[in-house]
Amino acid sequence: MGASPDAADRAASRPLILASASPRRRDLLAQIGVTPDRIDPADLDETPLPRELPRDHARRLARAKAAAVAARHPGAYVLAADTVVARGRRILPKPADAATAGRCLDLLSGAAHHVYGGVVLIAPGGRTAERLVDTRVAFKPLDAGERAGYLDSGEWHGKAGGYAIQGRAAGFVRQLVGSYSNVVGLPLFETRALLRGLGYPAP
Repeated sequence: MGASPDAADRAASRPLILASASPRRRDLLAQIGVTPDRIDPADLDETPLPRELPRDHARRLARAKAAAVAARHPGAYVLAADTVVARGRRILPKPADAATAGRCLDLLSGAAHHVYGGVVLIAPGGRTAERLVDTRVAFKPLDAGERAGYLDSGEWHGKAGGYAIQGRAAGFVRQLVGSYSNVVGLPLFETRALLRGLGYPAP
């Protein structure tokens, strides 16, 4: 069944803005039948604060992104998210070069790490809801060939922690506890609950 006329009218009059340029987040939303009306990245400084814990970093950036974009779109729903990969208290970067990606792989190899996903939704009128999702991921020990092959693939570029679980790195994951979509970039169960909870007509 399709959306009711009333739901369709609400969606048209109160658009959904995705505060992210990530194609992965757009694809994930499409999986649950949600299409943003506009993409408007916040483009904030994502440098961690001194002694900032990984979960606090994810939550702070998601809130800041949502607030910055909501100020530009009064009357709209604004959805923002941030994904942080951490080994213990250490926040892993989004590598721009192979050397940095290699250091990330060395930290992840043969160990468990956490992926924290902060999600914030601001509704028309300023109502706000948020979730922080924690997924535990364990990598197998990587041998030299696996490490080199992944670095050669270039999949690590710009990815939190230097890997994309939906790509070749899927073969390194020996255990995952929690939300898979959170590791890709957006926890779908929690995101759908936020949308529906604040009145957006998500399927």
